[in-house]
Amino acid sequence: MLTSLMFLKRTRAGAVVKVVREHYLREDIPCGAAGCGHCPPRSAGPGLGLEARPSGAASSLCPGPHYLLPDTNLLLHQIDILEDPVIKNVIVLQTVLQEVRNRSAPVYKRIRDVIQNPEKHFYSFTNEHHRETYIEQEQGESSNDRNDRAIRVAVKWYNEHLKKIEDEEKIQVIFLTNDRANKEKALEEGITAYTCEEYIKSLVANPDLVDRLACVSDEGKEIESGKIIFPEHIPLSKLQQGIKSGIYVQGTYRASRDNYLEATVWVHGDAEENKEIIIQGLKHLNRAVHEDIVAVELLAKDEWVAPSSVVLQDDGQNEDDIENEEEKENILKTSVSKDMLRPTGRVVGIIKRNWRPFCGMLSKSQIKEARRHLFTPADRRIPRIRIETRQADTLEGQRIIVAIDGWPRNSRYPNGHFVKNLGSAGDKETETEVLLLEHDVPHQPFSQSVLSFLPKMPWSITEQDMKHREDLRHLCVCSVDPPGCTDIDDALHCREVENGNIEVGVHIADVSHFIRPGNALDEESAKRGTTVYLCEKRIDMVPELLSSNLCSLRSNVDRLAFSCIWEMNHKAEILKTRFTKSIINSKASLTYAEAQMRIDSATMNDDITISLRGLNKLAKILKKRRIDNGALLLSSPEVRFHMDSETHDPIDLQTKELKETNSMVEEFMLLANVSVAQKIYDEFPEFALLRKHPAPPPSNYDILVKAAKSQAIIPDFFFFSFSLQNLEIKTDSAKALAESLDKAESPAFPYLNTLLRIMATRCMMQAVYFCSGMDNDFHHYGLASPIYTHFTSPIRRYADIIVHRLLAVAIGADSTYPELTDKHKLADMCKNLNYRHKMAQYAQRASVAFHTQLFFKTKGVVNEDAYVLFVRKNAVVVLIPKYGLEGTVFFEEKGKPTPKLDYNNEVPSLTVEDTTLRVFDKVKVNVMLDASNIQHQKIRMVLVEPKILGNDVPANLSTEISSKNEPEKKKKK
Repeated sequence: MLTSLMFLKRTRAGAVVKVVREHYLREDIPCGAAGCGHCPPRSAGPGLGLEARPSGAASSLCPGPHYLLPDTNLLLHQIDILEDPVIKNVIVLQTVLQEVRNRSAPVYKRIRDVIQNPEKHFYSFTNEHHRETYIEQEQGESSNDRNDRAIRVAVKWYNEHLKKIEDEEKIQVIFLTNDRANKEKALEEGITAYTCEEYIKSLVANPDLVDRLACVSDEGKEIESGKIIFPEHIPLSKLQQGIKSGIYVQGTYRASRDNYLEATVWVHGDAEENKEIIIQGLKHLNRAVHEDIVAVELLAKDEWVAPSSVVLQDDGQNEDDIENEEEKENILKTSVSKDMLRPTGRVVGIIKRNWRPFCGMLSKSQIKEARRHLFTPADRRIPRIRIETRQADTLEGQRIIVAIDGWPRNSRYPNGHFVKNLGSAGDKETETEVLLLEHDVPHQPFSQSVLSFLPKMPWSITEQDMKHREDLRHLCVCSVDPPGCTDIDDALHCREVENGNIEVGVHIADVSHFIRPGNALDEESAKRGTTVYLCEKRIDMVPELLSSNLCSLRSNVDRLAFSCIWEMNHKAEILKTRFTKSIINSKASLTYAEAQMRIDSATMNDDITISLRGLNKLAKILKKRRIDNGALLLSSPEVRFHMDSETHDPIDLQTKELKETNSMVEEFMLLANVSVAQKIYDEFPEFALLRKHPAPPPSNYDILVKAAKSQAIIPDFFFFSFSLQNLEIKTDSAKALAESLDKAESPAFPYLNTLLRIMATRCMMQAVYFCSGMDNDFHHYGLASPIYTHFTSPIRRYADIIVHRLLAVAIGADSTYPELTDKHKLADMCKNLNYRHKMAQYAQRASVAFHTQLFFKTKGVVNEDAYVLFVRKNAVVVLIPKYGLEGTVFFEEKGKPTPKLDYNNEVPSLTVEDTTLRVFDKVKVNVMLDASNIQHQKIRMVLVEPKILGNDVPANLSTEISSKNEPEKKKKK
């Protein structure tokens, strides 16, 4: 049967066109019930469909066998309930799925995953193409009312249809809706209908499921009553008009970690003016949550404020104490000079909520037998959330997940509901799960659909695999990696050729041979974007069969590779470059230490050792040339944990030692990346995936320049004072910065240069991936290279896989596909890759912070030398070189007298009583773990030397561990 849909559409040019769409209706679409003999057999598809005799939780409202059929709003707002293992045998209509897809991509993905789970017995029924359930929209009927009617028609059809099944107990279809009007119409039409809350409360054997109910009324609206606290949000249609006319600006809301009454909004668009807008005060923040897309109204210039230097944490228990909030807001109002004022505004509406499930802990109400409690998220930028639960005693001291349902105008905090218990706070597995969830790291096991695209074992190289490949198994290839590395992406060779020149090869695992474009394995790898290295765990981007076996360039096995081979002279000048897919057989898998030992040995002269010495000699020349061109050698303290073999707790913490061989491998990886970048850009000037490092704005260097200028005399509190002549940091260019850093040496203070390079690292911008057709600035500031990409680590970076595909097409070794030459899709991919890399970095730092806490938990108080890195108005940031550990020593503490503080911003220094602390001063600190707040445990530091005059005992000063440390990765940078 055929129906036609006709509508008018206005084109971008303004013309009106008539669009006619044909809509086919069928009679052979199965109902999905396993026991139905009246429908045609169900074709293979996701899930197993509905059970013939529905199992699941017993309901006091519906004691007989039944299926559930939810409407759109219920599915959108109660997805946590539907995902619970107790809820089975649910019919999801095509009408509902389409609406959910249009309104929430994350919920749509979650419901699709549930439908595909065979244990859940969810069935997707195509009611819009079934002859007996399709309905036309009536004149004057809204789309929403038409869809509600279509859902009710489908419920009635199901109930009539299931009566035909010959069974003693007839199966009933229960309609679930939170829409009062829809429910009333369903009951009038003889349909059994309940709200989600009514049905869930009827599951007497599962009372805990009530906690997972979202706190919303009919149609998903927030429940509001009582005193109004916040201004009303302007409707979206008016917001869009206001943004278009310039009354409002649109931007991303970024809450402050240090002050819950302050946030900034990063304005979207290219306008340089008012790029960042400050929001201060509870009512001006107006229920926005970190990462929401908001509309902001700029305040008059006489209402502009300066960024606050006050630290305010929301630690009150009384959720309705607004007067206390107003007192705190008054603290923010301090007189400042006009040049410190910044554009200030207020949030007038929410354009898009970016809520996600949040990890944290329950702050149990002090009222006996209370069901309403506050949840404190682990991320300080997220407001506390009000939830109702009967499990407060059980959940106390546990890490839990909570979702926000809404934020009414009358509530100090948003409303939410309990989702999941992760485990005990402080437990290693639980805390690892928390940091992965909080940093949005995809870490679920690979699905069967992904694993189905892996090669079948036993695997071997076939004649087809050898097509477009060179056989390089005769070459003396070896790999050099950190100890314990299993995902070996790269190997090297070096040999002298007949004409006296040197041939050098970088051989990279050919991951793109195994991951073909567009399949489930490719999509999952693209979504993950990168492998994440935690202190004790690796979250792979690709399944282990590839990462640690078939793609890993292990020794003495044949492996597929992508090779970049240069012919060089003895001055490391490139004479020829070629790229080829290849097959190699690595002769040795060495650690950096083993490779260094071979190079330094006076007795070893085998082929591998000779190759390594040749590589090392050329690498030194390449590095010198790079530095002469202006490349920066910066520093960041990387740490290595030594773990107990039984408990897996850290028993030692050291900064990572770098050897010559680290630099050797790095130089050839950089050279390969540059060579490949130029090749793919020459071939695909619009579609090359490249990586750039923007030059920092001059203001970023202020702290570095000021710190250097303040070092005419550096006091050492334990030995002597010494003078530094002509210590000047020039920042006109990367080359000027590199040269001035090289000159900043002092025999009396050997660690000075490292401190300067660490500080210079903090001034840098983030390197990012981009599509060449969408940007004009390709320059990589840190490497002083006009063009750069990532080619050398496809096992752990998806960007490298795309670069491999581009290079393969460029040399005729593979064919292209549409997405590879679509610059808009590549730009979107780059956006995701940049996000994934950033979150992986944050997750790694959080892992270091947690393991550092575990290390100091058993150490008690440790006394160590430290250097002042930065000074603040009421604190100093110090670095302990032995541990690569950074923390902030505060000079204010609750309940203790505050010492006299004098902060000098021009020559960065802080005078505490009569003692002046400056950048790079050497001090002594006591380090210990402060576990008084189980959710936010932190490292405490006590300043021991110099002693603050007027204090017999050094101030008991606390710190939160810095997120600047990196774990030692099991792969190279």
